[in-house]
Amino acid sequence: MSTNEQQPKHSSRPEGPPSGQRVILNAEQARALVSKVTWRLIPLLFFCYIIAYIDRINVGFAKLHLREALGVEEQVFNSIYGLGAGLFFIGYFIFELPSNLILQRVGARIWIARIMIFWGIVSACMVFVNSVPMFYFMRFILGASEAGFFPGVILYLTYWFPSNERARTIALFATGGVMAGIIGSPLSGKILELHGFLGVAGWKWLFVLEALPAIAMGFVVLLVLPNRPQQAKWLTSNEKIWIENRLTDEASKTSTQPKHNLSAVFSSGRVWILCLLYFLMNVGGYGYEMWMPSIIQKFSGKGTFVVGLINAIPYIAAGISMVLVSRYADKTGEHRKVVALSAITSTIGFAASAYLQNPILALLGLTVAFLGLKSTIAPIWAMTTAFLTGTGAAGGIALINSVGNLGGFVGPYTVGVIKDRTKSDAAALLFLGAALLGMAVLAWSIRIAKPTISKETTHS
Repeated sequence: MSTNEQQPKHSSRPEGPPSGQRVILNAEQARALVSKVTWRLIPLLFFCYIIAYIDRINVGFAKLHLREALGVEEQVFNSIYGLGAGLFFIGYFIFELPSNLILQRVGARIWIARIMIFWGIVSACMVFVNSVPMFYFMRFILGASEAGFFPGVILYLTYWFPSNERARTIALFATGGVMAGIIGSPLSGKILELHGFLGVAGWKWLFVLEALPAIAMGFVVLLVLPNRPQQAKWLTSNEKIWIENRLTDEASKTSTQPKHNLSAVFSSGRVWILCLLYFLMNVGGYGYEMWMPSIIQKFSGKGTFVVGLINAIPYIAAGISMVLVSRYADKTGEHRKVVALSAITSTIGFAASAYLQNPILALLGLTVAFLGLKSTIAPIWAMTTAFLTGTGAAGGIALINSVGNLGGFVGPYTVGVIKDRTKSDAAALLFLGAALLGMAVLAWSIRIAKPTISKETTHS
């Protein structure tokens, strides 16, 4: 990760501090520097992820108007929509690994900017969808365009933060996904009310207006995001050295672990278990998010804007839970147990919501399901980045994310099929709960060493 010998010879990474050069900070100085780095990087990446997530899941709101545009019968629309929503993740899967390897070579600044500009353009082009094949094609291309963003950021954070700080840091970034639900849900509902303005359908306004920020932020990233600590103009020389020292020290402490090249990553049973773990999480997550607006509309009978406001409630709870749970996981080092217990919490929420007839209680069950599910994300990636070392880290992170995101195909598509066949939401919710139960069992069984919990930060 942070040592030069772990980078390819053609890596664009600048040289680190001279061998043996060290900077020692007291606890207060160290905390101030970590806070400085966090505030410089995370808000920008957080905002980018909000935009990415809105462009990824706004099809859930577009669904409320898409059936007539696609010209399909109501009795088969759920299956068609579920397949189209899920095809995003097939494109994502195919291009994820090469995208992350390219990011490692050319640098995060250029590659993340490229990803954002491309996916913004493709998302805006969703307005041209007028048939089922076109819907399928555009969702696939959107996934291919966005491939590499999330794992690229996860890899990028390993250049700045040691493993015992990553669950908290990843959670601060990943809460952009829940903030997207908080902001994007009512926003999407309101945009849909523009239906007919200038003779344009509301769902077309939705895709265009929510795509423009991605293009704009792509150029912002190109201007302000430093590839590595050594390229950050807002850090002093001593601050750069201290950051590099921390990462080098951590790498030396784990020198007995095997250094993962690409072939070792593909042959590692532990990596494939992490893939399955993340797969099950995404089955539940995207099965929930791609369908929740229509489920809420069904049991509430409200218009699109009110549906958006109601849909934001589980996201608010999940955002709070993610931050608190990730801090606890970093403090104790019990990332594996935290993942298992959070997944069990989600299972209970899905099961309860399937059987509760009262709309308020059903929403409460769905909120518990969602906050438990989202609370697994940061600890999973903290486990992953603590385990993967060497030049295979870029490939391993991308592999886990890409295979795991196939759950984003399986979840929405299976929910659609279940809904068409049963004409009920209960069976679909039980299916999502079963995925999280499997995740809990798997998380409890995996064995990955805890990250070192350092009480002293003066010379870490």
